[in-house]
Amino acid sequence: MKDKTVLVTGGTSGIGRAAANELARLGARVVITYRDKAKGEATLKEIRQATGSDQVYMLEVDLASLASVRRLADAFRKDFKQLDVLINNAGGYFGYRRTTAEGYEYTFGVNHLSHFLLTNLLKDLLVEGKSRIVNVSSAAQAPGHINFDDLMLEKKFAGFRAYAQAKLANIIFSYELDRRWGKTGITANAVHPGAVGTNFGYDARPAIKFLIKLGKPFLKTPRQGADTVVYLASSPEVEGISGKYFARRKQLKSNAESYDQQVWTRLWEVSEELTGL
Repeated sequence: MKDKTVLVTGGTSGIGRAAANELARLGARVVITYRDKAKGEATLKEIRQATGSDQVYMLEVDLASLASVRRLADAFRKDFKQLDVLINNAGGYFGYRRTTAEGYEYTFGVNHLSHFLLTNLLKDLLVEGKSRIVNVSSAAQAPGHINFDDLMLEKKFAGFRAYAQAKLANIIFSYELDRRWGKTGITANAVHPGAVGTNFGYDARPAIKFLIKLGKPFLKTPRQGADTVVYLASSPEVEGISGKYFARRKQLKSNAESYDQQVWTRLWEVSEELTGL
């Protein structure tokens, strides 16, 4: 990965941090995003010390604000002239309905809309680099459904329903990216990292938090969870492979709805409208 530039959203903890650490170890110039500056600085220092690399940087973003995402894209362009890999990793499960700065359902806004906007704002750099886009999804996409009649789940909110919809959107976004941009040389793939022991579910309802706590001893480490993310970002074995869903370095079938190209088109157009593109 020498001379490659990688941008990782959510690089201060969990899978994003582990992926950033490993890619820096492989020689990449790595840019992580942070929301908490002190946490960002501590992470930056730790990754640099662990890898011996001074080519690790950080930029601020709040993915619950599309204005902040636009500032991130501007800041990245100012400081870096190339982008070889974009890892859309940040996200989360939220048990209680709340909204983003623009008034969108938080799970959908943070997990999908923010990354949809960021990717589109950096399109020219991605095209120029014939770059790889890695969208971190989840097995939770399996029962997911894009509810265009109530996309923000104002009528019937449930934490898992919102999360499943957003993670399905990550996969559909990957497939539509391949259809729209694949001829430019860009590749876009989605990945299920596995059940990983991170701070996932901190905002969940008490019963869900209890189940997560019970399962923690059996979960993957963040480094194990980041393995397929790093593989898709760096391995020559997946050179040119695009529009696929991966887990454990293998291609898997995703939710049946994720193969409906009318849904691809509609989600893209709705996302363009919601993000102001």
